[in-house]
Amino acid sequence: MTATVSVEQTVQEWGNGLAVRITAPVARAARFTRGLPIKVEVVEGGVFLRTVGKPKLTLAQKLKMFDPDLHGGEVLATGRVGAEVF
Repeated sequence: MTATVSVEQTVQEWGNGLAVRITAPVARAARFTRGLPIKVEVVEGGVFLRTVGKPKLTLAQKLKMFDPDLHGGEVLATGRVGAEVF
């Protein structure tokens, strides 16, 4: 049986809308991460959040995964490689 996490929170204003903060323990238990796409559904008695894909990578994460040997390394050229005119 999976352990559940339960917290009581208050709906608050956020810009022109309303928001509820997802606390760290709840986010961990739900396996929520920054950039994770979710679907919000209104169900009888409340609201249901469901993941609908994989998190979108940040630029820093994409750059960390970049391997010049694998991706050609052309962006790392140190000098002229052709007949460039300056």
